[in-house]
Amino acid sequence: MIPVLCLLAADFSGIWIGAIDLGNGRSEDVSFEFTQKGSTLSGKQYDEVTSTPLSRGTISGDLISFVLTRQEQMGNEILLNRIRFTGRRVGEEIELTRERESSTRSASGAPDVIRNNRRHTFRLKRLR
Repeated sequence: MIPVLCLLAADFSGIWIGAIDLGNGRSEDVSFEFTQKGSTLSGKQYDEVTSTPLSRGTISGDLISFVLTRQEQMGNEILLNRIRFTGRRVGEEIELTRERESSTRSASGAPDVIRNNRRHTFRLKRLR
């Protein structure tokens, strides 16, 4: 008999919370609600007043990736930012890295120059 090894996906479903260290003593609280169906991930990110749905969410073993597309006001312009999150399960936590993929001006659709595109790595803990 030959033993069969299979890679089981970690369970990412649930509500996860954490904080992103922005430097200079500042931080941003983050929370996500993830729903996992096989290797597909869906859900939302919540902030103080809005929620943003995830897209292109995938799971492979203990690895996770998804994209958020959200509007942000910068001065007199509204920008549509696409932000990629990649990470993995580390014990009972998720370690995620956030990086802006693209930014476009909502009114014209023209690309915006991404300035100060720092990658932020942070950890999430399951709330329930």
